[in-house]
Amino acid sequence: QVHLVESGGGSVQAGGSLRLSCAAFGYTYSMNCMGWFRQAPGKEREGVAATVTGGATAYYADSVKGRFTISQDDAKNTVYLQMNSLKPEDTAMYYCAASYSRECWANRRTPPGYNYWGQGTQVTVSS
Repeated sequence: QVHLVESGGGSVQAGGSLRLSCAAFGYTYSMNCMGWFRQAPGKEREGVAATVTGGATAYYADSVKGRFTISQDDAKNTVYLQMNSLKPEDTAMYYCAASYSRECWANRRTPPGYNYWGQGTQVTVSS
């Protein structure tokens, strides 16, 4: 079992920055991929970024490419999402997710590709 705890959300003005953190607890050695998703009211949950645990490979949705950066601290079992140049359309609940599947990278963009989820952290960007 893996337990994920997100933090770092908040309210910022457009153009500002936030850094989200996702701390993993439990059988973290079983995780192969970590991802960040977001869900705005009335919209489907969408994949924002993903990475392979212990590696440098990263995926970004087109809408955040060049503005968001996913990184990880293996010693702390923590994954980060640095968000710069935030826009009002980035407003959403952001969720951290983890997968133990060996084929997780092929499913990195979709919620069904992940086994564990955090409780979410709200990001609000005002214009």
